Amino acid sequence: MLNFDNRYVRELPGEPLRSPLPRQVHGAFWSPIEPTPVAAPRLLAHSREVAAALDLDDAAMASPMLLEALAGNRLLPGMAAYASCYGGHQFGQWAGQLGDGRAILLGEAINRRGERFELQLKGAGPTPYARRADGRAVLRSSLREFLCSEAMHHLGVPTTRALSLVATGETVIRDMFYDGHPVAEPGAIVCRVAPSFIRFGHFELPAARNDLDLLRRLVAFTIDRDFPGFASDTPVEIVRWFTEVCERTGRLIAHWMRVGFVHGVMNTDNMSIIGLTIDYGPYGWVDNFDPGWTPNTTDASSRRYCFARQPAIARWNLERLADALAALLPRPDDLLAGLERYDEAYASDFCTAYAAKLGLREWRHDDAQLLEDLFALMHRAEIDMTAFFRSLALLDPERPQPQLFDDTFYRADLRQRHGPGLAGWLQRYAARLRLDGLLPELRVAAMNAVNPRFVLRNYLAQQAIDRAEQGDGQMIHELLEVLRRPYDEQPGREAFSARRPDWARHRAGCSMLSCSS
Repeated sequence: MLNFDNRYVRELPGEPLRSPLPRQVHGAFWSPIEPTPVAAPRLLAHSREVAAALDLDDAAMASPMLLEALAGNRLLPGMAAYASCYGGHQFGQWAGQLGDGRAILLGEAINRRGERFELQLKGAGPTPYARRADGRAVLRSSLREFLCSEAMHHLGVPTTRALSLVATGETVIRDMFYDGHPVAEPGAIVCRVAPSFIRFGHFELPAARNDLDLLRRLVAFTIDRDFPGFASDTPVEIVRWFTEVCERTGRLIAHWMRVGFVHGVMNTDNMSIIGLTIDYGPYGWVDNFDPGWTPNTTDASSRRYCFARQPAIARWNLERLADALAALLPRPDDLLAGLERYDEAYASDFCTAYAAKLGLREWRHDDAQLLEDLFALMHRAEIDMTAFFRSLALLDPERPQPQLFDDTFYRADLRQRHGPGLAGWLQRYAARLRLDGLLPELRVAAMNAVNPRFVLRNYLAQQAIDRAEQGDGQMIHELLEVLRRPYDEQPGREAFSARRPDWARHRAGCSMLSCSS
């Protein structure tokens, strides 16, 4: 059914102890640990695209044997269950050893095309890195991760994927708001899929412990397995590889800023070495445009990981990765070229993305002021980011009509107050379009190809959670289908593109979320 070739456990050192008891793990990158079986697993949903990539057809996905594996109740032939060891900086502070606290890898599957995918169960039970936690995950967070992984992929954003969402038939005790009121919630397990789950923190931990031999082994392994075209781990090649990591990260963050996505927990242990979006926790899409918005209640006071700060935080995280790699180089300053490449890649991709979102042939230096003024206006007027950019394609440059954007405002009083400002900006924008002279039909098609009609708004995910917790999983499938074609109009599904309703402005799960899951 699945063909496994588990290089990570074969080529990198692991520890011999098989126990979920919390401990510090030295001299190893993984700990053997099997998932904890669950009572009554039930497949709630799966991604047909991810299944196809793994050479799994509908019959395979319906098989009781595969369901048992996706629930953590059995291992299939060739699987090697383990949790990986890494550290990280959390909210700007070194946190020491972290590791896969509730994620258990099942190994590396190779498909018929020779492509490699790591399979990982999130919520499959305790590991040595669980730090006295139960290693389980609740349905609400699992459902959000499953849908978001696939939504981001179809938006064109580099991301880990999700094969399946399995209900466990058990409850999990969680204190959602950390306010001393824990409740029993339905449990679930997501099977996450990616070419690699190696994170910045994998390199930081051995560096912090001054275990340079272990660090060097990980660098050599990562370059050889995950970066085709990089031939060795010599100092010159390490610098070139780090520069590639920086470039991928810059392009990733430009994608986030393009679609209005806010990760919420950009700790270094949540940063993928291959440039994917990883670890979907308290994420969200910007509704009313606010550069300072964060979906994470834990980040509410500092707003370290708010929308506007994501580019700077990604660079800070790369600097911490550079600190870890510096010990392997005779001239650590050589890594500065990689950080400069991050700046260049992010700036270039951001400008290209927003030129496309605005329907411009190319980005000119004075377009920055036009966009900056638009962002300021959208913030003051509480204009919906996704709805506004999608509506912008409808504008006639010869006769700008501000009323096209009436439904993008969240408050009628702000629409009245800032309407004249919007009209003025639209006049400037129309003049810029006329200067370009693109044929209207070409401009509209190009803009609709980059400005999504549908994103996974938090209130939609919460509605799906509410229904699923009552035993109705239909909305999961409806959302998954809509989010497969985020740039298409999809007549009859307008409800899924509506801006956030008033009832959801401050409701838990619809505006901000905690890290609890």
